[in-house]
Amino acid sequence: MSAPNYSLAKDKINFMLLEGVHDRAPEYIGKAGYHSVETRSGALEHDDLLAAVADAHFLGIRSRTRITDEVLEAAGKLTAIGCFCIGTDQVDLAAARRRGIPVFNAPYANTRSVAELVLAEIIVLMRGIPAKNMAAHRGDWLKTAKGSHEVRGKVLGIVGYGHIGSQLGILAEGLGMKVIYHDIVDKLPLGNAEPAASLDDLLQVADVLSLHVPDTEQTRNLIAAKQLATLRPGSHLINASRGKVVDIPALAEALRQQHLGGAAVDVFPTEPSSGDERFESELRGMDNVLLTPHIGGSTREAQENIALDVAAKLVRYSDNGSTMGAVNFPEVALPDHAGARRIMHIHRNEPGVLQALNNLFSSAGINIVSQYLQTLPDIGYVVMDVEAPDTPALVAELDKVPATIRTRFLY
Repeated sequence: MSAPNYSLAKDKINFMLLEGVHDRAPEYIGKAGYHSVETRSGALEHDDLLAAVADAHFLGIRSRTRITDEVLEAAGKLTAIGCFCIGTDQVDLAAARRRGIPVFNAPYANTRSVAELVLAEIIVLMRGIPAKNMAAHRGDWLKTAKGSHEVRGKVLGIVGYGHIGSQLGILAEGLGMKVIYHDIVDKLPLGNAEPAASLDDLLQVADVLSLHVPDTEQTRNLIAAKQLATLRPGSHLINASRGKVVDIPALAEALRQQHLGGAAVDVFPTEPSSGDERFESELRGMDNVLLTPHIGGSTREAQENIALDVAAKLVRYSDNGSTMGAVNFPEVALPDHAGARRIMHIHRNEPGVLQALNNLFSSAGINIVSQYLQTLPDIGYVVMDVEAPDTPALVAELDKVPATIRTRFLY
């Protein structure tokens, strides 16, 4: 069944931003001419969420709000979702795509913040600060150089050499560290970094292992008992990527056996959904472990960058149909064409859809000024600029194409 279509003037389009999204987001959206912007300071419970999304055309969330198939079913007007964060695990991306709803995020906006946190943790771990700090809190005085090292000349092994991993490498080189990296895709090194021949080769020489990979089937438990045993005795592990990348029980055992000198973990397989929920982990209580509550990107600078990035993507999609940066949708961008009306058609990816659309225009004697189609295996998205004054009537005809999911036109 086709999703409900909408073509509204800006003053009729509703934005709902949850979880205390940075103020720059509603400010940006308002300056773009959208004045129906509702903000909430926290995540909503299930029933409240279902009620809140019923009239939303654009929804903004962070990491705590779960957008399930049930929520999407209740959001009959929903046109796009903005995840004001890095990950999109909290959204059923396939269900959103089936309904013609693109999902946007900000994959690079917190790069510097995460890299700085990891850099600080490298120094703190190499000096044995976590254990010394905990001892001082208990009244003990561990004034010793045992297990304490400068980072200069040490080897930093980076797994996942994307935006964060590569920037971390540059910062670490500034401290005199030797940087090696491993990635499943060939990446050109920045600075003096060198690629490792394999993950095992990297593990065998790293004094500090830092993980910067996404959550995929391939990366889950990427670092388990075998990989931890391969690490050099006394080395340190940092995970600021995704919680399921590291086998936490295996890491806890490696720390108990003193094979590892310490660890810093910012992400966990299961995390509290709110500040009221108790945090549980086998790593709690270990003096040589830094535990932080998923705050790698939690700086004011990063949150502002994320707010502007995602807000701009939502506005662009609403204004001209651009889906560049969508994580679950064909990426299409077409320059504005003065004097033409823009129509966006989202459909199931079946043979003959574009021909059917063009036949309608041809039969109506309507000139297509520009047209761009992009597809994924299950969905197609076409943006068209046409010379047609009676756009609503034309859209009604386009809706009759059997594969149609939804059609939009711009005022």
